[in-house]
Amino acid sequence: MRSERDHVAGLYARLDAERARVRGEYKASLRGDGESLVERDVQVRALAREVRRLDVVDNGLCFGRLEAESGQHSYIGRIGLFDADDDYEPLLLDWRAPAARPFYVATGAHPEGVRTRRQFRTRNREVLAFTDEHLGGPGGDEEGDAALLAAVNAPRGGEMRDIVATIQAEQDEIIRLEHQGVLVIEGGPGTGKTVVALHRVAYLLYTRRERMERHGVLVVGPNPAFLTHIGRVLPSLGETDVVFMTPGDLVPGLQVTAEDAPEVARAKGSLRMLDVLAAAVADRQRLPAEPLPIELSDAAVRIDADTAEWARQEARDTGLPHNEARATFIEIVTYVLTERAITRIGRGWLGKEDVAAREQLRRDLRAELAEKPEFAAALAELWPVLTPQELLADLYTSPERLRAAGADAALLRTDGAAWTVSDVPLLDELVDLLGRDKLAERAAKQAAERERKAEQEYAAGVLEIMEVERHDMMDDEDHLLAQDLVGADDLADRFVEHDTRSLAERAAADRDWTYRHVVVDEAQELSEMDWRVLVRRCPARSFTVVGDLAQRRSAAGATSWGSMLDRYVPGRWQYRPLSVNYRTPAEIMAIAGSLLAEFAPEVTAPESVRSCGVPPWSRRVTDEELPAAVAEFTRAEADREGTCVVIGPPDVPGAVPASETKGLEYDAVLVVDPDRILADGPRGAAELYVALTRATQRLGVLHREPLPRALSGLVELDGPVPAGSAQ
Repeated sequence: MRSERDHVAGLYARLDAERARVRGEYKASLRGDGESLVERDVQVRALAREVRRLDVVDNGLCFGRLEAESGQHSYIGRIGLFDADDDYEPLLLDWRAPAARPFYVATGAHPEGVRTRRQFRTRNREVLAFTDEHLGGPGGDEEGDAALLAAVNAPRGGEMRDIVATIQAEQDEIIRLEHQGVLVIEGGPGTGKTVVALHRVAYLLYTRRERMERHGVLVVGPNPAFLTHIGRVLPSLGETDVVFMTPGDLVPGLQVTAEDAPEVARAKGSLRMLDVLAAAVADRQRLPAEPLPIELSDAAVRIDADTAEWARQEARDTGLPHNEARATFIEIVTYVLTERAITRIGRGWLGKEDVAAREQLRRDLRAELAEKPEFAAALAELWPVLTPQELLADLYTSPERLRAAGADAALLRTDGAAWTVSDVPLLDELVDLLGRDKLAERAAKQAAERERKAEQEYAAGVLEIMEVERHDMMDDEDHLLAQDLVGADDLADRFVEHDTRSLAERAAADRDWTYRHVVVDEAQELSEMDWRVLVRRCPARSFTVVGDLAQRRSAAGATSWGSMLDRYVPGRWQYRPLSVNYRTPAEIMAIAGSLLAEFAPEVTAPESVRSCGVPPWSRRVTDEELPAAVAEFTRAEADREGTCVVIGPPDVPGAVPASETKGLEYDAVLVVDPDRILADGPRGAAELYVALTRATQRLGVLHREPLPRALSGLVELDGPVPAGSAQ
């Protein structure tokens, strides 16, 4: 034990030295000695990323050792460390390195050249104990299982833990799969599909870093609580260039405040909405019911339906998005009005041969038109500049516009801007349908250029002052001129704020950012329209898709993986199932499995690897007894190590809906009124299945009505929960 403690202490000393070296380089790069600002920003970001990577691996830096049949041994850890004094010999193997793979896949039948696998139990920087598995020898399996069972039986905290020390062979195969396209990982509750997907991201970043780190990785989860729960895993593995979002975050700056009813979510999630949105945009490209008059200084003109129709068709024929095609619409209308005005104004004095006079008159008329408020108002009425939010909010609040777009009447609502998760893919689609206002962008660019020119002129003035002062002070002809050190352009850069945000911060704020890889968790909940958003974010079509079709609750979600993926990667996605339940004890899974057999008989429940020895219970209470019974549960669990949750309908004090616990796990779970959860919509059974499978140790059920038949296996209590029954 002493030798192992000494070796691990040496690894921490090497980590500290490496950390000090990188921090020193980071501080030096901030000074930017002799470097351009761009070079400095690149170096600062790279070193900041390395500092973060080294700062998060203290806990459990080294978790195992392999002894080969030849007698050689190697240590396995979160990152790789090398001996700077010995030709950079490896002191610690990164768990993702090929040489570390036997730590996860070697068995007695297939030892992979390994004699002994040692797993450390650590606290902070100290080795507390270790277990050895002698591959091929008696008792090896029992010793190997000990580390896994210790991990899965440990009390849960608020955040998901990585499984880097206890990855199982089934999981390791998926993590290291070399398939570069779409990989679907499906597994029932507790199979570790989420944490396997995150370890796969860490593996891909390790093996394909140059291709992936410039664009980063996007992880999409069902809700903020879930993202908080999983947010520690990748940093603990030394990876930080990852953006975490919910489906509601995919349009930057949007505030999602509500959730649609199932029938509305189903309508919005269908690809039929593509036609609705296109029709809604076309409906805003109007023809005047009556000619729109515009009074010029020397003539009156008007925009009639024929002129607007010609301009509209020319604009549509460009194939450009609405806001960008508007320039063509304006150009045609302007052309017609100015030619008509020239004809009226020039009657009797302006001949065809007066080219210069005609051209000058044309320029004057165009300038006058551009300044006319009624002309601007007419253009805003016939071909307005639109934002996605404006168009969609106007559509939702107008029965007439909904009918014109061929939309489902169920989309009508009072507050058009009360955005829901189902609105996000529609708004994202409208970004491309509407495009940008090129005229406004051109004006902004010109303003930026004027500002840049002013900065250069200011910088040149500073240089001139410096030169005058140099002449006043110079007594040595060998002194360098100020402009030998810095030019006006370079000096102007000093007054410009450069973007020093991390990759994750820049990507999260940029709707047009594209990622090298995307992880989609609880993917069974995503609609057809949701998938369009995600594919747009990852042109390389590199996805890890995680889900369980049996847990789908969304009316617009997937009924099969092919129905969502074949449109984008036909025949090019791979499927890998996980069948072992590491979270839910066998006693609890037996209850959940009975429910699963009723609503999804074609699905096989995952097999639990352990029992907890505590039978799940139920207790019938009255309306008056319910609050006290809930309080009794939470009070008892507060005295135990670990986490707990109450899951039930909205009117149950202290309860959260099952949908908010998806992907999460707790030591103890209390489910209230399971009959009402079952009755809540067409996917109520899936909701209850999710609720029952969140517990890692203890499960209780309170009910005011008779228990659903599928829960008949619960031990029914006649009175309060006896002390110790939930131990």
